[in-house]
Amino acid sequence: MLLPAVCTRELCVFSFYTLGVMSGAAEEVATGAEVVDLLVAMCRAALESPRKSIIFEPYPSVVDPNDPKTLAFNPKKKNYERLQKALDSVMSIREMTQGSYLEIKKQMDKLDPLAHPLLQWIISSNRSHIVKLPLSRQLKFMHTSHQFLLLSSPPAKEARFRTAKKLYGSTFAFHGSHIENWHSILRNGLVNASYTKLQLHGAAYGKGIYLSPISSISFGYSGRNQPLSYRLWTSVSNCLSHSSRPVQSRFLQSRNLNCIALCEVITSKDLQKHGNIWVCPVSDHVCTRFFFVYEDGQVGDANINTQEPKVQKEIMRVIDTLTG
Repeated sequence: MLLPAVCTRELCVFSFYTLGVMSGAAEEVATGAEVVDLLVAMCRAALESPRKSIIFEPYPSVVDPNDPKTLAFNPKKKNYERLQKALDSVMSIREMTQGSYLEIKKQMDKLDPLAHPLLQWIISSNRSHIVKLPLSRQLKFMHTSHQFLLLSSPPAKEARFRTAKKLYGSTFAFHGSHIENWHSILRNGLVNASYTKLQLHGAAYGKGIYLSPISSISFGYSGRNQPLSYRLWTSVSNCLSHSSRPVQSRFLQSRNLNCIALCEVITSKDLQKHGNIWVCPVSDHVCTRFFFVYEDGQVGDANINTQEPKVQKEIMRVIDTLTG
């Protein structure tokens, strides 16, 4: 379910690079431009954040293509400016809509020899299973075509979640977080950040993962009305295809993105409900299921309530089509 990733140990990074695993992962995992665009957008948002020293985690471990015995990007020697330069070069290729994988890589190498290795790392370090949903399997009430299946929990956590679900049952609720936080969430999972350096909002109702059955509350935590300054790369799928056929992909072109996740949460006594604000202090009791992205600062229906029977029925219909 989850992807192989490079651990921070230098020996693992060098072995990963030498065996060519990263290249294969980059080509296989990125099944479409939309998923790649999203990963790059999250990386860019985290890197441009004033909180980057805290939230840009993990920091890339990338081998220098000109010196395979050296790390060009090293978590022990962080260089955000150099990282920004390489990411800018990745973005600048977005105007290219034709060419084979090798041709696009060659163009990247001309701009910056670290651009392509960084792109490979962005894709292959993603530990979540994220797939664009076709229109027939989307939740219509979310009012966005940018909908994804998102499973960000490792298998062991999913197993513990299923065990708890058999005992206590589960329901669905939204989790809103600014796009700059998702670079880390996709690689480290959804964690309890209360009273830690990762906490951005207050913890008025205690320590735990904050959720809500009401969409408007979670949209408020997604950072809407806070414009992002990054440019989005909209034609990256060509880099991940061996075909020279033009790919007409125009995904996230907005500079102001909002995103929220729909999570499944265990309904045990640990789940604290304060009106429409829920707090789950047990990280194992919350697993992401769906992810929704909105462009131009727009959001969906603010009045969605996951506890309404018709909404629950629609959620289960989509889940059944995905697992059936």
